[in-house]
Amino acid sequence: MSKEPINDRIGEYLIPYISEYVFDNLSEAYLERAGVKDLLLDVPVPIKKTELADLTNLKIARSMAMVIGCDVNFPHRDKYVEYINRTFGDSFALPLLNEGVEMAAGGNPEKACIMFRGVIAIAPNNPDGYYCYGRACKDAYENGEGEEYVGRFKAESLEAFEKMTLIAPKDERGYYFLGYAYLNLGLYMKARLTFEEYIKLADVIPEETAGIPEEELNGRQEAIEEIKDWINRLEGPVEIERGYNHVLAGRYEEGIRVLTPYTEEKRYKDWWPLYFYLGTAYKGLEEYDEAISCFTKVLKYAPSDIATMEELIQIYAARNEEEMVEKYKKKIQVVKRNMEEEKAERDTSYS
Repeated sequence: MSKEPINDRIGEYLIPYISEYVFDNLSEAYLERAGVKDLLLDVPVPIKKTELADLTNLKIARSMAMVIGCDVNFPHRDKYVEYINRTFGDSFALPLLNEGVEMAAGGNPEKACIMFRGVIAIAPNNPDGYYCYGRACKDAYENGEGEEYVGRFKAESLEAFEKMTLIAPKDERGYYFLGYAYLNLGLYMKARLTFEEYIKLADVIPEETAGIPEEELNGRQEAIEEIKDWINRLEGPVEIERGYNHVLAGRYEEGIRVLTPYTEEKRYKDWWPLYFYLGTAYKGLEEYDEAISCFTKVLKYAPSDIATMEELIQIYAARNEEEMVEKYKKKIQVVKRNMEEEKAERDTSYS
């Protein structure tokens, strides 16, 4: 029975890099000498186009790691992983990690992501693989363009840090970046809880930091103070999220009660999600004038938000205001067309 394919959010951005490799079957004599005839007979292996003249087991293994890093559902993934682990063992992950770090530092986060995905395939319980992968995805979305590209790499980064905290629950690094990932997605309760876990692990008595270089300790203390500040600043956003949850649960009046005061606070009055959830609550109560006012404010701050336009279409349809229904339908078409053109332009750059 074939395995279920792995859901790969960012594969379409990384698979084109496979073009750097050619595939060929190794000779039976070569496989015999390498002791992997049972594994790779009639299995095409990747060879980097720049390394055709001087082939070694190490280069073959590295190319395999890169290919399965490009495409997590590559047909020969399992055989490649077994070959690498049988030939080199756990030690093979470390040089890949180091090379990936160099790629990220050199401004090539997509290539770094590929390398770290290869590490994760080979050593799925290595927390450094997930940590480095999460950071590389973060670099990619911070420097990338396009809503879809940024969104996919953001989700991948968050998931990498979540997996790291499960594999290494005492490693403070994962909680630091996971907290920021939740923060960027507006998941303020999760962000605060994750930051609090980071403080528990990082803010320890001096005796427990013996042997850590002074420079690293100074940086750690700065990070601790930074996160403590965020925990204090999240008090308001956490309360707002509580209001969102009331709305999502259908407790519209309670949601309005919690959220409305924040529209008067300078720090929060420009947050478009605040108005989206208020609009949703008023719509649920069939107070359409208030709902329209809130959704219109959303579009002031997020003019391409399709979900808000769809809410307005439903309200105007309920009020039989066909002219306004058509207005927002046309706006949605324009936004979707712009998104398709942006995707086509990006795809062309890969060809």
